[in-house]
Formats: sequence, structure tokens, C-alpha cells
Amino acid sequence: MKTNMRAQSMYWLYNVLLLVYWATLIPMLIYRLIREEGFYQRIKQSIGFLPDDLKEKISNRHAIWVHAASVGEIVAASPIVREMRKTHPNEVIIVSVVTATGFRMAHQIIKGADGILYFPLDLPYLTDRILTIVKPRAIVLVETEIWPNFLRIAARKNIPVMMMNGRISRRSSSRYRMITFFTRRVLSTIYVFCMQSRIDAQYIIDIGADPNKVIVTGNTKYDQTYGIVTDEEKKRYLKELGFDENTYPIMIAGSTHKGENVSVYKAFCNIRNHFPGAKLIIAPRYIHQADLIYDEGVKHGVTMVKRSDMVAGKQIAGPYDGVLLDTIGELGRVYSLGDLIFVGGSLAHIGGHNILEPAAHGKPIVVGPNMFNFVEIFDLLSSRGACVMVRNEEEFIDTCLDILIHPEKAEEMKRHCLEIVEENQGATKKNLDELQRLLDEVYGHYEVDKK
Repeated sequence: MKTNMRAQSMYWLYNVLLLVYWATLIPMLIYRLIREEGFYQRIKQSIGFLPDDLKEKISNRHAIWVHAASVGEIVAASPIVREMRKTHPNEVIIVSVVTATGFRMAHQIIKGADGILYFPLDLPYLTDRILTIVKPRAIVLVETEIWPNFLRIAARKNIPVMMMNGRISRRSSSRYRMITFFTRRVLSTIYVFCMQSRIDAQYIIDIGADPNKVIVTGNTKYDQTYGIVTDEEKKRYLKELGFDENTYPIMIAGSTHKGENVSVYKAFCNIRNHFPGAKLIIAPRYIHQADLIYDEGVKHGVTMVKRSDMVAGKQIAGPYDGVLLDTIGELGRVYSLGDLIFVGGSLAHIGGHNILEPAAHGKPIVVGPNMFNFVEIFDLLSSRGACVMVRNEEEFIDTCLDILIHPEKAEEMKRHCLEIVEENQGATKKNLDELQRLLDEVYGHYEVDKK
């Protein structure tokens, strides 16, 4: 009884804090409504007003609702939706996102959905409204999207919820453990947790998930098709970036954070001393930092151009050393051009980013000492020599050059990357098998919608 009262108090506190938070944003929201194209539609969807064409599609039918917050989750959701469309060909499938970048990415790489919309603000009335309109047959949360009101109201309406490709970082797990009495109540509404790894499974159990509901199904990102880039596509990318087809080496630094780009420039300058024709691609985690990264390049004698300027058709003056990939959704495929990949968030104390994208292309990968958000994937790749961890900037600079001047080492790393990715494919099918079991359990022997 006491635990229930504490949980109810947490719901009350959560809602009050949400209201206060949104109230403080009112001036900024008004500004964006006036200045930002498409923001009105985003806000409209977030308070439960769906587009008319989507309302028409789901009228008198029950959709499968897949929720993926932002870009990373959308990448994981892409193979899920692709295969879900094959196994449920006549079902309505909708995908929701939280961020504008996720919304754009979803439109680029998710082809099987009947609708893509913004997730509702997690306030009781708004959540109740949209769940009443959509009446989903099931809700799939991709990775770890825990929205207390959404889950509580879904449970009240007897809508089954499952987690697919679940992951939880060590940092998030530590924070959630401070309020386990609340997270246990929230997580009790989820039927099954399909987690990426044994570490993720243990973390979700530690914050309150029922161990009997937790299974390890692997990472659906191994099933992503960004690894399939044809030679013609590569030639097209090289031409668009202004690189020669025989350019060697191309160093790519993906998802870099503040403080890491200086190290990247230093490593590149060292490489360029040995390979005068070397080129560099930097894809910052936050594209609004592109100008700052450009200025850092100038200080180190490295001339960069912005990919967004190229796409816009702006005149590019003079020769340049590399490209700032300040666009959304291209990095996963641009990795195919690289001869050496550094994945950011690892020299900085961020916890690393997705190393499966370059691994899927069979690329030598270098990371810094902070990969605590991707422990199991890193352990797997590094155990086979497919990914090298460096301790500091000096090691980073030396390691990058060492890989490039020893092509036999680079080839071995490439081979192990491709072997590991191939060995670990199949997570999408395991996740969808669990969805089918859930539907059969809740609705009896479930058959897909024939309408």
C-alpha cells in the first residue's frame, strides 16, 4: 500500500513538473510557431490532432504503433517495420517520433509505414485522446522509451505494449535505480522486454522489470541494409563530395562531439603528411556545430566545406581537404567510402555511438576509451580485432596512421567486421516472433487484418 501511494505521488509530481516545464517553453514555442516551417503541424500532432489522411486509414481498424524517439531508434526500427510489413501486409502500421531529426530520418529510411507522426506530449488528457483515436492493437517501443502516462493509459485501455531492441545505458540505469519503486510500477505495464544484450537485460531488471518478461533477442541494427551500397552509389557519393574515385585514404569521423574534432584534425594532418592525397569527412553529432568545427579546421590548416552547401548548390571555392557532413540520414551510407573510421562520443566522456554502421561496411574502426553505452557490441568487435580502442589523443593519432600504413592489418579488421555482422543477423525476426506471440496471447490465435 505504501509503495502504491509513493508511485501515485510520483505520477502526480511527474505531471506537475511536465506542466511547469512546458509552461516555461511557451515564449520559445510561440517564436518557433511564427518562424519555423512545419512547427505548427508538429505541435498539432503532439496534442493529439492527427492528419486527416492517417485518421482515414485507421478508421474502424486497429494499427500496430511503433514508437522510435529519434535518429538512433529510427535506424533500429527500420528493419523492424520493413519485416513487419511483410509479415502483416494488410495491417496499418504507424511510426511515431519525438524529434524533428527523427521525423526527417523516418521519412528517408522507413518505407513500410502507413503514417509517421509526432509522439503526443506525455500528459494524461492528450495521451488518452490519441490512444482513443488510434485504438492500437499493439504498441512497440523501440529501444528504451519509457513514458509513464502513455504506458499507464495504454494498460487501462488493455492495449498490449512490448519493448523491441531494448537497450538502457549504464548512466540511465543508475538514475532510474533511484526511483525503482516508480519505475517498477511503470514497467509492469509492458508485456515483454526484447533486449539487445545480456547487459541491457540486467539493467532493465535492475530498475524494476519482471525477470520473467525479459529476453535477449539481439540488436536489429545488425539487420539494417545500410551496409549494402553498390559501386555505382559509391562513385556517385564520391563525385558529389568532390573526391576522386582513386582517393586514398579517406578518414571518416562519425558522430563527433565537442572536444573530439581537434584530435581528429591532428590525426588527419599526421595522415596527410604520409598520404598527401588524403581526404577527411567529419559528421558532427550536432549539426549546428558545423561552423565551429570548420573554424577549428582552419586553425589546423585543414580546409573543410559543408555538405549542406553542396546540396544547396552553393559555389565551392578552391580546393579543400574534407567535407563536414552536416546533413541528416547520410552517415550510415557514407561510411562505405571510408578507409578508416573513428566513431565519436568515445574520446569525449559520452559513452560512444553506434559502431555497427561502419562494421556493416567492413571498415577498420577506432574508438576512444569511453564506450560504456555500447559495452557488449564493443567487446564483440574488439575481441576479434575488428575495432581498436585508444586511451588518449596521442594513441589515437598513432593508431590511425598505423592502420593505414599497414594495409594487411586494415584488411583483417574489415574481414572480422563483416563476419561478426553476418553471424549476428536475425534479431528482427526474433523480435517479430515475440510480437506474434503477444498478439496470440492477447487476442487468441491472431490473424492479420484482411481489410
